[in-house]
Amino acid sequence: MPHAPVPHPLDNPARAALTGPHAHVAERYGALLRYPADMAPWLALPADPEETDWADVAAFAGPGGALALAGFAGAPPAGWEVTFQGDGVQMVDAGLAAKPDEEAVRLGPADVPEILDLIERTRPGPFFTRTVELGTYLGIRRGGALVAMAGERMRPPGWTEISAVCTAPEFRGQGLAARLVLAVADGIRSRGETPFLHAAADNTNAVRLYESLGFRLRRSMKFLGVRVPAGTAVTTG
Repeated sequence: MPHAPVPHPLDNPARAALTGPHAHVAERYGALLRYPADMAPWLALPADPEETDWADVAAFAGPGGALALAGFAGAPPAGWEVTFQGDGVQMVDAGLAAKPDEEAVRLGPADVPEILDLIERTRPGPFFTRTVELGTYLGIRRGGALVAMAGERMRPPGWTEISAVCTAPEFRGQGLAARLVLAVADGIRSRGETPFLHAAADNTNAVRLYESLGFRLRRSMKFLGVRVPAGTAVTTG
C-alpha cells in the first residue's frame, strides 16, 4: 500500500511546533495541543478533527470558552459561534538579505510592559505577557523608548515564525521594521532554520514589504476564532 504523504510542518504550524521545539510549553488534552494562554492564542487540532476531538475542545475550553485556530480549513460543529474569521497569507524565506543590526537590542521579560504598550498602539497581532519567552525578540530604542520590534513565535521543526513586527506611528517610514525582520531572520538562519511569517491578506503594505525583502507566498490560509456553546455538556477523563 502506498504511504500517506508526510504533512509539511507549515501546513499545521502550531501543532508542528507544539509537538517539536515548543513541546515543553504545550498544554495537552486528548489529541489537542495549546500554547499557554499568556504565551499565544493558538489551539492545535489534528489535521482532520473528528467528533471526539471537538468534544475534547469543549472540555478543554469549557462552556462559553473561546479559542483561536490558525490555518484550519474546516468548520466547527453546528451551533458553535465563530467569533472572528480572517483571510491570511503564509510567506517563506526565498532570498532574504538577512543580517544583524547594530542598533537592535534583545528584549526580555523586563521589557514586557513597554512591549505591550507598543503592541497596543500598533496592533500587529496577538502578544501576551509571556510571548517574549517563545524566542528572540529584538527592538530599536530612540531616546530610551522602544519604537520598533520584531521577534520569533511558532517554531515548527526546521522553521521559525517572525512575528510582532511593528513600529510606533511617529517613527514609520524609516525602515526600522525591515531592519528588524532581517536581523531576526539572521538569528533564525544561524540555527539552520528557515524564517516564515503570517500576515493578514488585506494588509497590502505589509505583504509588499515582505515581498520586497525576499519572502514569497507559500499559501493562503484562514484565521478562525470559535466559542464553545454556553450550554454544552462536557466530560472529563
